[in-house]
Amino acid sequence: MTSLHGPYARNGRYVGYFPPVAYPYAPPVPAHPWDAAAAYRQAVRRREQPLTFVLVHGSWADAGFWNGVAAELRRQGHTVYAPEYPGHGADFANTAATHAMMSQAIADDIETLDLRNVVLVGHSFGGTIVQKAAELVPERLKRIVFIDAFVLKDGGSLSDELPPEAVALFTQLMEASGNNAIMLPFPFFRDAFVNLASLETARQLYAGIKPEPAGPLFEKLDLKKFYSLTTPKSYVYLTVDNVLPQGLGYGWHPHMSSRLGQFRLIKGYGDHMTQFKTEPKKIADLLYMAGRD
Repeated sequence: MTSLHGPYARNGRYVGYFPPVAYPYAPPVPAHPWDAAAAYRQAVRRREQPLTFVLVHGSWADAGFWNGVAAELRRQGHTVYAPEYPGHGADFANTAATHAMMSQAIADDIETLDLRNVVLVGHSFGGTIVQKAAELVPERLKRIVFIDAFVLKDGGSLSDELPPEAVALFTQLMEASGNNAIMLPFPFFRDAFVNLASLETARQLYAGIKPEPAGPLFEKLDLKKFYSLTTPKSYVYLTVDNVLPQGLGYGWHPHMSSRLGQFRLIKGYGDHMTQFKTEPKKIADLLYMAGRD
């Protein structure tokens, strides 16, 4: 099993940091001697099928969004990469970044690292990045996983999937920014993105977000090739996610997930962002169930 750590650059530009990975994996020491057998069986189950994950974050986030989840997956014996893409992370000031630039960056990372049998995971807006990146490197993918992520229709945009009042808010924020970016107001972020978090946790998470390049949210995407792919797909649905209204022609599941045709459905209790930070093991376990054979 290979791994990568340290700063990683593409074309001379810093794009992410991969923490060091310790091998071989050792299961945690049980609290009591009689738990040893159960702990060993659990560790073996987790290592039954080591996977290679590429984790793609969504809007108002960067690659650090995955730190806790990635660390847990690595602890369980998997290989994990969380690459950055234009307009985010160290490149957050690049508000002219396009959707094509973002998806190409993810595909380039997969090819540069010569990854094979990849479980490609997209969260939120990252689902649209995954759709286009999958078109570019389909032969390198084992499975495509969406976790409360947009699955756009051919010719559609992310903004097409939002309620009119949300589109109006984002348009107003974009026009007021002066640089084609959208920064979420805290009350909207608190109620929609981290509705299960304590106020303290919500404020901590909000302190880490940056303005989002607006253009890709309104771009229409040609997805004919994506819908011709035979790559297996999974959808992880966090059932208390309030970013999209549940029902009324919106929502993650079944509204988005049903567009995948045949897919594996995994459900968990969580909102849009909180559990990625507060319960990374839970998210890691859901992703493993979604990605394994």
